[in-house]
Amino acid sequence: MLHIGFIINGNIILTSKKMNVKSKSNHQVFATCSLSFENDVENAIASAYNAFNVTKKLPAYKRKEILQKISEALLIHKEELANLISIETGKPIKLSRIEIDRAINTFQFAAEEVDKITGEVLTLDVTAQSENRFGITKRFPIGPVLAITPFNFPVNLAAHKIAPAIAVGNPIIFKPATAAMVSGNKLASIINDVAMIPGLINSINCSGSVIENFLNDDRIKKISFTGSCEIGWRIKQKAVKQKVTLELGGNAGVMVDKDADLNFAIPRLVTGAFAHAGQICISVQRIFVHREIYEKFLEQFVEETKKVKMGDPLDNDVIVGPMITENDAKRIEEWVNEAKQQGAKILIGGTRKGEFYTPTVLTNTKPEMKINALEAFAPIVTIESVESFEEGIAQINYSKYGLQAGIFTNNLKNALYAFENVEVGGLMINDYPTFRVDNMPYGGVKESGIGREGLKYAIEEMTELKLAVFNKI
Repeated sequence: MLHIGFIINGNIILTSKKMNVKSKSNHQVFATCSLSFENDVENAIASAYNAFNVTKKLPAYKRKEILQKISEALLIHKEELANLISIETGKPIKLSRIEIDRAINTFQFAAEEVDKITGEVLTLDVTAQSENRFGITKRFPIGPVLAITPFNFPVNLAAHKIAPAIAVGNPIIFKPATAAMVSGNKLASIINDVAMIPGLINSINCSGSVIENFLNDDRIKKISFTGSCEIGWRIKQKAVKQKVTLELGGNAGVMVDKDADLNFAIPRLVTGAFAHAGQICISVQRIFVHREIYEKFLEQFVEETKKVKMGDPLDNDVIVGPMITENDAKRIEEWVNEAKQQGAKILIGGTRKGEFYTPTVLTNTKPEMKINALEAFAPIVTIESVESFEEGIAQINYSKYGLQAGIFTNNLKNALYAFENVEVGGLMINDYPTFRVDNMPYGGVKESGIGREGLKYAIEEMTELKLAVFNKI
């Protein structure tokens, strides 16, 4: 039995208020988590605020050293962390190991970015009034960063907020998802042990309603949130004085052109639709296929879906585990049944057993159906025929979301057309929209958020650009 506390000012805190955590594999309690009271949140913010006096003065070599040591520590703890993620959240162990590999890289990428946090020299003697003057710019850390993360990537998405903060010298207040507090606090503990700077990282185990009372606290200078659109935009409304990055949901669309390589595209799209039970914000949800290859695509896609293994998340061959709660499985069951009643056709899947929902393919759907219009966050995908590539792009854009999209085409003109016209933060050409490398800019438009993650880009949003103007006389 694990007993998980949270970290404030370098110390592990245990409280009288505890929550049992059950294994998604066998439904037995495997850990208890101490929950934070409001005074603990206050103490965490105060600790980070005070630590800023130390962290902002850390030389570049020291920040780089801390990040490299965290990366090395994650490698040592890789199997432990991967197992915790799978047991706690139901993420298939194969995918959990990949997540830890990515987190190792994320901290290493951040270490490499430390040397690149530079300014520039500005020519200012451009008018008679500014003669003999030049300027220099430099980026400075802004102060405590509140990092709020979801359950689906409890380590790597936390790394995307914590690593750039450390890279520039900002302390962190870290709130892991309630459904991933064990994994999140293990990461925080590793960082705390490696850094040995009290207050550099503080973790809090509380509900969103508790943290909302502190969103406009002047001591917090930056909020980085990954999660639902509803909560994200509410944070933006409340945090009127802070910098805010929101990485929210999506219903990723894909256009498959008539000349696409289906032998490559279909296995990728099946994985993108169903891996981790579709609980990925860039999971493939809507596919549009040129009418000339539509029937062939459908047949091959269904056959490929039959190969997908669902079951125990600790099974190395499983890529579809349980959904995070039975209520989420019931929600998607209702959405699919509602679509069927409205004329949609289920080609495969469409059944639920407890927290599990089978990989499901639907066609004959309409854009306004919930399974298309909203973020499913479940192992379902809709596939529809379009008359032209341009129609497919228009259908992708027929959404309130705009995180990532994918196209498969060998036509350069069509690829450029998509890049210029798809309303998303990132377009994957000849790949699924679920593709992400951790150093690339990542974020959405429309309801999918504001700001960008990816180490270089997150660093820019966690710093203030300051100008000094010199008069040579």
